[in-house]
Amino acid sequence: MKNRAEQVIIQALRLPRSARAALVVRLLETLDAEVNEGSEQAWDKEIGKRLEEIDSGRVKLVPRSEARRRILRHRSAASKP
Repeated sequence: MKNRAEQVIIQALRLPRSARAALVVRLLETLDAEVNEGSEQAWDKEIGKRLEEIDSGRVKLVPRSEARRRILRHRSAASKP
């Protein structure tokens, strides 16, 4: 089984980026077979709130590289005694 899974992964990694993204979505959908309607509505509301904050200028977007740097710095500081 492991060998077959490794083969599938190798083949998947050869796909174009958009195809890999679609594959990820499909695979994740199979893990969450039971949809919680309450959580779907809550996420829709949260996404709407965040988009409105961006559109209004209340929050400032940062590049992914900067966000990653901040996260890693925060993790490093949190792991120190």
